[in-house]
Amino acid sequence: MNQQLLELTRLAGLPDELAANVRIVGDDPIVATRYRIAGPGAASIGAAALAAAELWKLRTGESQSIEVNARAAAASMRSNQYLRIDGQTPPRPTDKVTGFYQTANGRWIYLHCNFANLRDRNLSALGASADPEEIARAIAQRDGLELEETIANAGGCAAFVRSEAEWNATPQRAAVAREPLLEIFRIGDAPPEPLPAGPRPLSGIRALDLTRVLAGPTAGRTLAEHGAEVMRVSREGLPDSGLFDLDTGFGKMSSYVDLRETKGVATLRTLIKQADIFSQAYRPGSLAARGFSPEDLAALRPGIVYVTLTAWGHTGPWQNRRGYDTVVQSANGMAYTGETTRPAFMPVSAQDYIAGYLMAYGAMVALARRAREGGSWMVRISLAGTGHWYREQGLIDVADYGKLPNHLTHEDLKEYLTESDSPVGRLTHLAPVARMSGTQPHWVLPAVPLGTHPAVWPGK
Repeated sequence: MNQQLLELTRLAGLPDELAANVRIVGDDPIVATRYRIAGPGAASIGAAALAAAELWKLRTGESQSIEVNARAAAASMRSNQYLRIDGQTPPRPTDKVTGFYQTANGRWIYLHCNFANLRDRNLSALGASADPEEIARAIAQRDGLELEETIANAGGCAAFVRSEAEWNATPQRAAVAREPLLEIFRIGDAPPEPLPAGPRPLSGIRALDLTRVLAGPTAGRTLAEHGAEVMRVSREGLPDSGLFDLDTGFGKMSSYVDLRETKGVATLRTLIKQADIFSQAYRPGSLAARGFSPEDLAALRPGIVYVTLTAWGHTGPWQNRRGYDTVVQSANGMAYTGETTRPAFMPVSAQDYIAGYLMAYGAMVALARRAREGGSWMVRISLAGTGHWYREQGLIDVADYGKLPNHLTHEDLKEYLTESDSPVGRLTHLAPVARMSGTQPHWVLPAVPLGTHPAVWPGK
């Protein structure tokens, strides 16, 4: 049995023997990084497929086998990089002032400014305009740790670039290490709900996706590849994530709901009453203030599966801070390349994508529990916890990965690439990586721009 997959099945309380149904082909290293990302990535994809297979068995009594190729899994950790629109590479949604800046003591800090609200808060804390040179001058006068704290207190998004040893000495790292990688627990009472009739593992299951960028949207995309009706919910006027929205949008409807308005709150409540899964990645407490806490939803829709993602974990002094994969990489040592050299991110967004697959895995395990014993359920995971998990798998020697490429090419992955039509053009993209003998994952709906569909479930 694959040990990483076995760890995931045990976290979810599944029998050990189920891990034998998944065959993982290949292992690290595959791309130029010292971290083992292909193995954990393949295990997380395999776990999600295994949970889907168990739902299928619950429906039909039929078992099936699963295969995950580690090379394809490594590629899926950067799947947005393979997306093409009519054969062309779309621009990346990165603000011109996002990036690494050197501080007064020769260290570095990373500013995440890809959303206007975060950019404005970061710049306000700096007292600078949106000019990279002016920002660099301002940061060059500041201590990195002090500036990180100042920006966090202003509601911005940044991280002082630490070594792994420095991260390991922080209280937040200690909090992350104490938390389980994945938590699935009951938050309310409800009668058992048999799975709806249908030809796929998640047929008739409805999931609301209130997430952004990569991790949370990957969870929704994974549910869709197993047959769920998934509705991505955003708000008109918010900055979109460009190619990231397309990369994670396969199989989903996409609607606008404005929670600043009474009508929008009522619309979301109606959608929740008719849903099975609610997935969110807002900063802790944000939705609770509008009446959408886990407890609120368990009362509104008994039997709901509430999936939540945070950047830094659910405990510790940073639990309420904003963060994204790049920000977490900066803080936890993954982007550290030496105090006299410029930091560099990993060639994959492993924290993001693995967390997304594990969110979907947890949601499907919770659905099976709901079918067997009833209840409303909570699924929790964090980017920092995900990074902590695959770091714990051990480092790869530079002699083994140093000459490897940063990425696999389209030619390398031609077996796993597919094409689909969308309102923005003909898309070339990665197909679902998991291969299942009975219910092969696939998407029915194309990726669409945000706000394409009305905020109502089909047939309602």
